[in-house]
Amino acid sequence: MNTSRLFAYLQLTRPANVVTALADIWAGFAIAGAWTYIIIDWGSGSNEFLINLAWLSLSTIGLYAGGVAFNDVFDAELDAVERPERPIPSGRVTKSNAAWMSFLLLVLGIIAAAQVNLTSAIIALAVAALAVIYDYWGKHQNLLGPINMGLCRTGNLLLGISVIPSTLSTFWPLGFIPLVFVAAITMISRGEVHGKNRNALYGGLAMYVLVILAIASMPILHYTPLWEVLPFLALLSYMIFPPLIKAIRSQNPKLIGKSVKAAVISLIIVNASIAAAFAGWKIGIIVLLLLPISLWLAKKFAVT
Repeated sequence: MNTSRLFAYLQLTRPANVVTALADIWAGFAIAGAWTYIIIDWGSGSNEFLINLAWLSLSTIGLYAGGVAFNDVFDAELDAVERPERPIPSGRVTKSNAAWMSFLLLVLGIIAAAQVNLTSAIIALAVAALAVIYDYWGKHQNLLGPINMGLCRTGNLLLGISVIPSTLSTFWPLGFIPLVFVAAITMISRGEVHGKNRNALYGGLAMYVLVILAIASMPILHYTPLWEVLPFLALLSYMIFPPLIKAIRSQNPKLIGKSVKAAVISLIIVNASIAAAFAGWKIGIIVLLLLPISLWLAKKFAVT
C-alpha cells in the first residue's frame, strides 16, 4: 500500500480524535484507583495493571477508529455532495474496503477488551453497537442522536473503570459527564455545514457549563484539594468558550466547525480534570500529555 493510500485510510479513522478516546480510558483508570498500583505502589500488581492499560488502550483505538470510519461508509452519498474531498467520495478508498476496515477495527476493540475481563468485553461490545447505531440511524435524530453519541463516550469511560469491575457499581454515574459534553458537541456540530443553529449553540454552552460545575464538585466529594483541579478546568474553559462565543455571534459554519474541533480535542482536558479530581494533579498531567499529540494530529487530519 503506497503512502497516499495509507493516508486516506488513516483519514477515515480521525487519528486526532482517537487520541481523545485514550484519555477516556486513562481517566477511567484514575476513577478506579488503578493508577495507584502503576505509579505509587510499584510492584504490588503494577505489571498486571500496566498490561491491562495497554489492552484497554488498544481496545478504545479499535472501537473509536472503527466507529468513525463506519460513519464515512454510511455517509458516502451525502459526502459526495457536501464533502467530496473525503476518502470515499474522492475515490481514494472504496466503500467496501472502508466497511471491512471499520468492521475489523471494532472486532479488534472487543477482542482487546476481552483480554482484561468479561465486564470489559461486554462494555466494548456495547460501545461498538452504539457507534454503529449512531452512524446508521442516531445521527439523523434531533433528540436521540446527541444522546446516542454521548453514550458512546460514556461507555468508553466505563471501559476504563472496568479494569476493576467492582468499582463500576459505585462510579457508573460519572458516565453522565462525557454523555453531556459529547451530546453538546454533537448538537453544536449540526450547524457545521449550513450554520444558523443559534439555539443549539446556546444549549451546548449551557451543557459545557454544567460539565465544568460537575467536575469542580468532585474534589469536595473525594477529598482532593480543589487547587489540583482548577488549572485543568481553567484550561478547558479557555479551549471551548472563546470559539463557541464567536460561533454564536456569527453563525458562520466555519467558526462553528472550529468550535466543534476545539471541543473534541478538549475531551482530553475533561478527562485530565476528572483524573486530577480522583488521583491528584500528577495523574491529571499524565492524561493531559495526550493533548499535544492530538493537536499535532489535528493539523494533519480532519477532526470533524
